[in-house]
Amino acid sequence: MRGLNDKVTLITGAAGGIGRSLVRRFLEEGARVVALDLDAAGLADLETQCAGHAGLLRTMPLDITDHAAVQKTVQAVHAEFGRVDVLVNNAGWDVAKPFVETTPELWDKLIAINLKGPLSLQHAVVPLMLAGEGGKIVNIASDAGRVGSSGESVYAACKGGIIAFSKTLAREAARGNVRVNVVCPGPTDTALLRSFTGDGEFGQKIYDGLKRAIPLKRLGQPEDIPGAVAFLASDDADFITGQVISVSGGLTMHG
Repeated sequence: MRGLNDKVTLITGAAGGIGRSLVRRFLEEGARVVALDLDAAGLADLETQCAGHAGLLRTMPLDITDHAAVQKTVQAVHAEFGRVDVLVNNAGWDVAKPFVETTPELWDKLIAINLKGPLSLQHAVVPLMLAGEGGKIVNIASDAGRVGSSGESVYAACKGGIIAFSKTLAREAARGNVRVNVVCPGPTDTALLRSFTGDGEFGQKIYDGLKRAIPLKRLGQPEDIPGAVAFLASDDADFITGQVISVSGGLTMHG
């Protein structure tokens, strides 16, 4: 991709399956990656995995539900590097349950992680981008936020909110050369998906059913996501903002 070399790139949820793939891809493109995650042990393991890019990788533990901590962390990154060029909001979490079996406590946690967390990151980063030369934001949402997904009602609401928010922020920040886009993974073979399907025969049936429903006849892999994200963060996407790209193997095909 053009223009990612030396770009200061913040990636949340960096210790997870998709997060690690994102970190590796941006490092391969020569970006200076600040990997953020609540899982400090996972970040340490990520550093080991990416030892060949040690000079480009910085890891920082962060709870994205803590607005003050987000502000402090972003300011620290800006103080160290002098700018923030790219933000990838990747962190997310869910529990599969029918809506009538959920509780307000669960709603609050889902909203804090999947909606308010990304809002906090953008609230901290966008002013810095506007005061500088602009930047790129890629919000990782989900096809659940576009077409719904049984057992993911509140998660889908959060991701739908992220899509709508991203389009609005893209309009507000365009004059400051800040581009905001969304990538929506479909069913992707991660620990989160495995926690939905569970172990045993029933879980395997759900897993196999998802594969049959996808035109490309396989579940997404974490490595399938970073290409679209890197493209939207690159100079090749300078004239793209407010857009949503589904990476779902063709499971969703509407405009």
